[in-house]
Amino acid sequence: MAFGYNAPYGQPYYQPPMMDNLAQMRAQQQPMQQQSPGMIWVQGEAAGKSYLVAPGNTVPLWDSERQTIYLKSVDASGIPTMRILDYTERTRSMPPPGVEYVTRAEYDALAKKVEALTPKEEVSNG
Repeated sequence: MAFGYNAPYGQPYYQPPMMDNLAQMRAQQQPMQQQSPGMIWVQGEAAGKSYLVAPGNTVPLWDSERQTIYLKSVDASGIPTMRILDYTERTRSMPPPGVEYVTRAEYDALAKKVEALTPKEEVSNG
């Protein structure tokens, strides 16, 4: 503890010790916390292109006019790029494109045809 004697009536008072330079720099630096801004809405591709992004970051921008997401990135030198993604709703009732299903009746009919074509082994009592 450091005490000073410049207080009135000659009473000592507490004076905190001075920080060294490294401790001062650490106290001044606040840890940067990235806060998620939620969904950032823009109106159209032009607004997505004009949205400012800090160098070294990528931000998803949601188009309020279409089902589109713009992934805007800016490299460390400050050059922006933007990827455009279209999104659609998936429903359980629709199979993915190119996939076809058979009914149980169709499967059973095919199984009977395969069984008829398959030679049966003779059972011998031996």
